[in-house]
Amino acid sequence: METEITLVFHNLGLRSFIEVDLCARCPRQDDKGCCGFYSPVFYPTDLVYLYINEPDLLRHIFSLDHLTILDASVTVNNVIDGESYRCRFHSQAGGCTLPQHLRESVCRHFVCAGIGWMEEDSLQDWRRFFDDLTDYEIETNNRWSEILANLGITLRRPELRDRFFSELVKLYRDNLDNLPDFIKSMPEEETRTLRRSLVFGTEWIL
Repeated sequence: METEITLVFHNLGLRSFIEVDLCARCPRQDDKGCCGFYSPVFYPTDLVYLYINEPDLLRHIFSLDHLTILDASVTVNNVIDGESYRCRFHSQAGGCTLPQHLRESVCRHFVCAGIGWMEEDSLQDWRRFFDDLTDYEIETNNRWSEILANLGITLRRPELRDRFFSELVKLYRDNLDNLPDFIKSMPEEETRTLRRSLVFGTEWIL
């Protein structure tokens, strides 16, 4: 079965994401698709964005059980669901309960391998963008984590979290004024379409 798949590339700097209309009709047909295999990890760039823009969501994340809290990251561990797992933010009724710009980086950038968009010659500009963005995000998170560690601040100690976020906000504000050229050079949004033959169940590659 061949179908048209629409991808919308959103350039929002560190909050960039790829919107894929196929997700709503996931060929896996198991009501969770890729959300059955991954536990989202929120790093400093995610945490500070939520702290400033969605503090209620940040408080909700820290209120959950079965978290893995490290010095500068929070993992929301998935739960057993049948023979696999399910992300804690996934709903059987409507997929991810988080808008895409509020998700962590893997969940913002991920497009299943069955679509194969990165192999398309016409999409190499966006492939380079998201490759560069991934590297930039990792470097930024590592740098901010090191700065916070040198200040003796860690998320492992709840009494230090207010200071953790106050220092993180300073780093974030400075980052907004110094975005790299690869972000500035791409449009804020662009829609592209592909045609693909679908297979269903576990034959569809995630």
